This record gives sequence, C-alpha cells and structure tokens, in this order.
Amino acid sequence: MSAESGSLAARTAIRAAIRAVPAGRVSSYGAIAARAGLRGRARLAGRVLREGATPALPWHRVLHSDGRLAAPPGTALAREQMRRLAAEGVPVRKGRVAREYFIDGGDLDALLWRG
Repeated sequence: MSAESGSLAARTAIRAAIRAVPAGRVSSYGAIAARAGLRGRARLAGRVLREGATPALPWHRVLHSDGRLAAPPGTALAREQMRRLAAEGVPVRKGRVAREYFIDGGDLDALLWRG
C-alpha cells in the first residue's frame, strides 16, 4: 500500500489494522503502522488513535513495543485500558503486557488468512 502519511488513505489503513487485532491479543504502534503499509510510522498510528478513536475501534489493544500501556500510568485512561484488556483475558502487570500476548507482522497475517 502506498498511502501518503497523514492522508485519509493512511488513516483508514491504520484503523483497519487496529480492527484486525483479535480480542485477547495486543499489537504495537509500529506493527500497526507496518501492517497498514506505513513501516516506520508508529507515531502516525498513535496520532490516528488520539485524534479519532471511536468506541468501536479496539484502541486498548495497541501498546508500546516494550509492552507498556499506551496511556500514562495512574490515569483514568490507563485504568480503562487495563479494564478492557483484563476483560479479554490479557493480564497487565506493573503497567505492561507480556510478549506472549503480542500478535505482530506475519503472526497477524497468518491469523487473518487462516482458513
């Protein structure tokens, strides 16, 4: 995909990549950007989430690549992210999610195309 960064096509692709992360799994901003055809644009993925997250978009499944929650520790948003992840069976310990819950790159493609 050759979506210009920040364009409507890029934002649409990022939202689609976020929606593709299944319940009970998480992904990183960088992996979301790469899946959207925007490798190296993790910050753009974060901006799309900040500017246009809707209740239908599973924003809580997107974390920093080291497993840290996206929301600042101790905030209402962090508590909501932890609550949503816990409801899907994803434990958060000391503000992080274990690597075993990540689904990135080829793993996500394999899951989506398994038939």
